[in-house]
Amino acid sequence: MDFSLAALKLMCAQLKQAKQIPSQSSSSYTYSGILFQRAWVQGLLISVSDSNEIAEDDNCSRFLLDDGTGVVELSLSQEYLNQNHWRTGMYVMVIGGYVVRAGEVPLIKVHKIVDLSVNPNREAMWYLEVIEAFKLFYHPISED
Repeated sequence: MDFSLAALKLMCAQLKQAKQIPSQSSSSYTYSGILFQRAWVQGLLISVSDSNEIAEDDNCSRFLLDDGTGVVELSLSQEYLNQNHWRTGMYVMVIGGYVVRAGEVPLIKVHKIVDLSVNPNREAMWYLEVIEAFKLFYHPISED
């Protein structure tokens, strides 16, 4: 993972439009001409695994997040499962490595997850943040 690449603020629908760059040594993607490996999304947890339900293949627990434009799967390590009692309906901010899987919901391997449920304007502000980031940072790059 190249941490010099910024985590793009994206909606799930935009994330699904990202294209994988096959020539890169690790999984890299491009959206609107911008190279990235990590995504920053926010939304409601619509499916939460019990802390005892750990996937055997990667020792992580799986959640589903819906931001109103689509759904992504979250892969949380045991470290994050111990930090908070995650529940369906919580509004969370997630940053992590993006993984495209053929025929499946896109996956984010969580590096950071924060419960934003107590912030009343969280969803409206998130939409504005994504629009602002695109106009100020992403759009000018894609025009070059």
